[in-house]
Amino acid sequence: MDNDLMNLKILLPFKVFADIKDVSRVVIKTSEGSYGFLPQRIDCVAALVPGVFTYETAGDGVRYVAVDTGVMIKAGRDVLVSVRNAVGGADLGKLGKMVENDFITQHDSQQDANTVLAKLERGFIYSFEKLRSN
Repeated sequence: MDNDLMNLKILLPFKVFADIKDVSRVVIKTSEGSYGFLPQRIDCVAALVPGVFTYETAGDGVRYVAVDTGVMIKAGRDVLVSVRNAVGGADLGKLGKMVENDFITQHDSQQDANTVLAKLERGFIYSFEKLRSN
């Protein structure tokens, strides 16, 4: 393998979404903004937010993948991306709309469900403590 290239693996909870060799650069989106990674960059970990993930290879050029929340780990020449969901193969405009419509809406719904669940748990604990003190 060329020293100026990376290996990229995108993992979903239930399968390997992509295993790409000879990647020359990667661009990710975090809550702090977008960051680009080259093979010589120092090892790091980053939390990903829903957005469009970009990578480039000599054979395929620049490619785009819509990704949900997750984590990216760069260790040496290996870049591992673990996300809840990923979609590729569409043009950049469609992927951007998909992120807005599907991933962000799904994330908001999950947060609402978590809030309701937390309220139910608090109510249960309160009732249990009240029952126990009688």
